[in-house]
Amino acid sequence: MSPTPSLVGRFVVEHAALALTTRQVSREQVEHALTPTKQQRTILIVICAYVLGILVLWNIPYVKIVLLPFKLVTVALHEFCHAAAGLCTGAKIKSITIDPDEGGLTRMSGGKWCCVMPAGYLGSSFLGALMVFAGFDVLASKIVSVIIGVCLLATLIWAKNWLTRIITVLFVGLIVGLWFTPKGAGLRYVVLFMGVMCSLYSLWDIVDDTVKRKVNESDATKFAQKTHCSS
Repeated sequence: MSPTPSLVGRFVVEHAALALTTRQVSREQVEHALTPTKQQRTILIVICAYVLGILVLWNIPYVKIVLLPFKLVTVALHEFCHAAAGLCTGAKIKSITIDPDEGGLTRMSGGKWCCVMPAGYLGSSFLGALMVFAGFDVLASKIVSVIIGVCLLATLIWAKNWLTRIITVLFVGLIVGLWFTPKGAGLRYVVLFMGVMCSLYSLWDIVDDTVKRKVNESDATKFAQKTHCSS
């Protein structure tokens, strides 16, 4: 016995209504998931404040010395990324040095220059993005702080001057100390700040070299010379 038209029509209407209800619920869930919580909005505001503060302090004579310790740590992470890429491509790392003028140098023998040279910018940008991402959660900040600590301790092994050793030891000590702040809030905001610094460092170093034309060549210029491209 075939179903009557009325039963078929009712079946279609009920399923259409169910589909619309399901779609509406899904849309609401998506909107809810994409809407920042109060805590997330606070972190986004802090990130914006960090970006503005860093860009202002970076360019004010004498006052920019406030950022110097964080810049040197950023340079240390940048040089670690060069060394890590070198190790991955068969290089032997000889030394890592950081100078007070915010410069850094990684000496190695062997390795693939096409991987090692861009690794500083790419690696520090990745670490910066990782730290910013972790800044939204205390537990994630603690996990990432351990990763950064390991990177700095590896840098310490290859360090050949006292400035590099002092900076890495002090920052690792800072990370350890901040682990014991109430609810890890201090660690969270320091990791977030370093993430913003690392993310901006690559961009600002390239701007210094390609726009301001500073004396010391950046990795971007050296890579452009190797590949015969314009910087």
